[in-house]
Amino acid sequence: MHSNNYDVLIIGGGSAGLSAAIRLSAYAKVCLLYKTDIPAGASYWAQGGIAVPLRPDDSTQSHIQDTLIAGAGLCNEDSVKFVVENAKQQLEWLLEQGVELTHSADKTLHLTKEGGHSMHRIVHSNDATGAAIQSCLQKNVYANPNITIKNNYIAIDLITDNSQCQNNSCYGVYALNQETKEIEIFSAKATILATGGASRVYLYSTNPEVASGDGIAMGYRAGCYVANMEFNQFHPTCLYHLQSRTFLLTEALRGEGAKLKLPNGEKFMHKYHHLEELAPRDIVARAIDAEMKKSSLDYVHLDISHQDPKFIKNHFPNIYKHCLSIGIDLTKEPAPIVPAAHYTCGGLQVNLNAQTNINNLYAIGEVSHTGLHGANRIASNSLLECFVFSDKASQDIIKNVLPLNQKKLPLHAYNQVTLFSLHKNPSADTLLTIAHNWDSLRRTMWDYVGIVRNQNRLLKAKRRVELLAEEIDDLFNTVPLSKDILELRNLIQVSALIIKSALLRKESRGLHYSLDYPNLLPKAIDTLIC
Repeated sequence: MHSNNYDVLIIGGGSAGLSAAIRLSAYAKVCLLYKTDIPAGASYWAQGGIAVPLRPDDSTQSHIQDTLIAGAGLCNEDSVKFVVENAKQQLEWLLEQGVELTHSADKTLHLTKEGGHSMHRIVHSNDATGAAIQSCLQKNVYANPNITIKNNYIAIDLITDNSQCQNNSCYGVYALNQETKEIEIFSAKATILATGGASRVYLYSTNPEVASGDGIAMGYRAGCYVANMEFNQFHPTCLYHLQSRTFLLTEALRGEGAKLKLPNGEKFMHKYHHLEELAPRDIVARAIDAEMKKSSLDYVHLDISHQDPKFIKNHFPNIYKHCLSIGIDLTKEPAPIVPAAHYTCGGLQVNLNAQTNINNLYAIGEVSHTGLHGANRIASNSLLECFVFSDKASQDIIKNVLPLNQKKLPLHAYNQVTLFSLHKNPSADTLLTIAHNWDSLRRTMWDYVGIVRNQNRLLKAKRRVELLAEEIDDLFNTVPLSKDILELRNLIQVSALIIKSALLRKESRGLHYSLDYPNLLPKAIDTLIC
């Protein structure tokens, strides 16, 4: 058995994980654990940007208010205030790292407007902000001698005291080396989960394949509190095309005047919200879903062709080129779009230092529930959340964890590795079962736990997911571990949490819309699962 020891272990290499590694590297020996050969999380694909109130006529209070409105009464106001007040500081840090952002002719940062925001406050790098940030931070990480990168490792479970009491502590993680097929231990004084969200539980998603809810599932199995998993945001405008199933068309297109239309050219958003195309995402997604069902449509259109062609090509160069590559010219015609699962607003419950209820275990980015997003995430607050909480987690670790001596691994950790290694060879039936169950899960979640829900569908989904959980538990305990088995296990676990949370919420709020409970309850309460 191979054991790896570090001061800080970070699982995941998106914006949250990379920024935490850089911040900690001056004080600690840091390990970044990647599931693939290179970071392949959702951060890279973020098209919009980072919400920062910079204009003279804008303010932190306005940004806070917009966030609270979008969150439908369920935001943690302390968290919202905390994040927004730290926005400018995080922007300065990114610029210090060398991130290149788009500027206006007067050399100031160009600000665009997105759904739910009352002002132009989105700093961006054209329409590929995530790629610009990710590339820059990756370059800095790879050049840092205090950061070790372990590629092609997939985490299995967290190593803890196996205690459900308040003194439960995290020592690191068991991980599968996908190249050698061996189980290894990674131990650390502090462990940070930066594994992203879980939108791949749905059949249609804008997320990359790695977004399988690993951190949420592992954290829950270890004893972390999980909150508000019923709130999965569906991005209203995912490109509908066989050659491009996960490509999203940024909110900024609508911020710059793009209109939603039926295939016959008729506009419809005025029927659903006074902000029309700039309404919060949950409202836009439900409006599209309603129009598609009403007219038995496979898609609707997003049309920005009325804008100057130069404007489209300059402001959205990557989107324009991608659409053109599959035969859609945005300067002349609309693009076919559908809603798709995009962002997990719930997650592992953390405080303002990104600490979970397990000692020495932190969660940052989409895997976490900070209270910022409430019942619906407003556009371009998620990257901001990554940087604010990676900063605060790093500060807490530097101050309160690194000065301590590292605890010795509990004896059961070594015994567990032995158990993992006793698995037999998989049969052809095993491989077929994995493929079938993967498809069955995602279709079940799409059909029964999608944009519009009811209790009957949720109960059907619950029964089906329980059967899938029994099958994956049997596989997990009898065959050699693989990426497919581990990801399916995590997706099933997260699906069960989403369904349980949805059944607990007897109202329609934000991203959770129930036909059986169409009204708001007088008081907004988090759905907390312990």
